[in-house]
Amino acid sequence: MIASAGRAGFVTLHVPWGWWAGAGGVITALLVIDILLLHNEAAISTTKRAVVESCAWIAIGLSAGLAILAGFGGKAAGEYYSGYLIELSLSMDNVFVWALILTFFAVPRAYQHRVLFWGIFGAVILRAIFVFAGVALINRFDFLLFVFGGFLVFTAIKLLTKSEQEVDPSQNKILKLVNRVVPSTDQYDGQKLFTRVGKKRLATPLFAVLVLIEATDVLFAVDSVPAVLAVSREQFIVLTSNAFAILGLRALYALLADLKDRFEYLPIGLAVILAFVGVKMIISKWVHIPTPISLGVIFCVLAIAIGVSMRSGEHDSREES
Repeated sequence: MIASAGRAGFVTLHVPWGWWAGAGGVITALLVIDILLLHNEAAISTTKRAVVESCAWIAIGLSAGLAILAGFGGKAAGEYYSGYLIELSLSMDNVFVWALILTFFAVPRAYQHRVLFWGIFGAVILRAIFVFAGVALINRFDFLLFVFGGFLVFTAIKLLTKSEQEVDPSQNKILKLVNRVVPSTDQYDGQKLFTRVGKKRLATPLFAVLVLIEATDVLFAVDSVPAVLAVSREQFIVLTSNAFAILGLRALYALLADLKDRFEYLPIGLAVILAFVGVKMIISKWVHIPTPISLGVIFCVLAIAIGVSMRSGEHDSREES
């Protein structure tokens, strides 16, 4: 395998088609195992199972980085781990939005895995489109570095100053369009997206939930893909780091969905990460921040935000008792 230093100090890989086929095959196999073997029947995931599955998905993501280390060297692996950590950290906000949507529609916990599975499947496809388009655009139009970087800094400021008021899913324009265009029922029929009532085929509420989840993922991809492009310009690295981080979101949701209030400082940490990678992208034409430094900054900010949040939560619990 050949890896060389590319523009702005990022690694440039010559990825054989076998690596692309292998990565695609592994991702597809993991999705099939998840839906057909691990979660074939509707069931409520216990906390213990969510912990085990989350650890397993993280182990798989880290192992993918070891494969890149063995095949392409330490610099490529460093960019992979940076992208993986960015995507995983930004995805936590995605998890809490999912919790809001699923709560609004009163989706039974036993049915949540199926709709989240298809949401993650769609997310992988969307990320692939965004990654190939983003890399191609940056390679052709250098000024987009400033556009993407500025957008990330703007998003960071918006994240710090946003109102605490929750968004009402019922006011979502996409949901209103779905209800107007697609004949629907307000009754669930197990895990089915569509059901038959008399002679009519109607969409169940799970279909509207899936549409909203995919719509919100488009918005999150607009943030996360440029953020990962700030630490790597190699399509194979950006796509695999995104994909392996996204694959574990369903288990992460089962683990964290009910703990939103325990992570009150996480949005601040995510804002700092977005601002850092945004500035990194803007100055990349003149100053290259080494990958180990980027990885260290991202990891430390995320660890501090989670640690302070949990410490604050324990302090509040002691005061209440």
